[in-house]
Amino acid sequence: MEHHSKSNRVKGEGLLPFLNEGVLEAGCDEAGRGCLAGPVVAAAVILPPSFDMPLLNDSKKLSHKVREILKVQIREQALAWAVAVIDNETIDQINILNASILGMQKATDDLKLKPEFLLIDGNRFKKHRDIPHQCVVGGDGKYASIAAASVLAKTFRDELMEQLHTEYPVYGWDVNRGYPTKKHREAIAQNGITCYHRRSFRLTNEQLSLSF
Repeated sequence: MEHHSKSNRVKGEGLLPFLNEGVLEAGCDEAGRGCLAGPVVAAAVILPPSFDMPLLNDSKKLSHKVREILKVQIREQALAWAVAVIDNETIDQINILNASILGMQKATDDLKLKPEFLLIDGNRFKKHRDIPHQCVVGGDGKYASIAAASVLAKTFRDELMEQLHTEYPVYGWDVNRGYPTKKHREAIAQNGITCYHRRSFRLTNEQLSLSF
């Protein structure tokens, strides 16, 4: 059972700074799970007890401008942070759930400090190495370290999709980031798919043949 006093809450958004006080705890989250194109990007972040980020919250609730501010603050204040990218081909091979878990495991492995505990956003994870973990549904709106990971994963992936947009501008990835918007599906129907599309996903409303 989780017990926290109000004094333990981060100023601003009421996020909890930790689950286990005094433990080197890494928050893990991913971005891009529901996209039709591009990779899934995962991040892991270990925050110090004295971090100061009043704007921190679940990245989905933040503006682009605030996410960019927080990205810098997280990188400056975190004891350790890492980002991992799992490409669309791997997603098609092992499915998006396994790809998301793999990404969080890889990000954890890339931390310069080995965490003693993992806080995972969502309800599914696979035990990694010998590190205990706890899954938290909606964790990016509850724990600061998961929120920080969500910001890094989101901002890193958005930058990647902007780069891919320059290769294939017709799909509007600079705006939709690869998510299944009407424009994105229409562009697929009219132009076919790219090497960055996830072939295992339902890419069009009519489910066109994927043998372009």
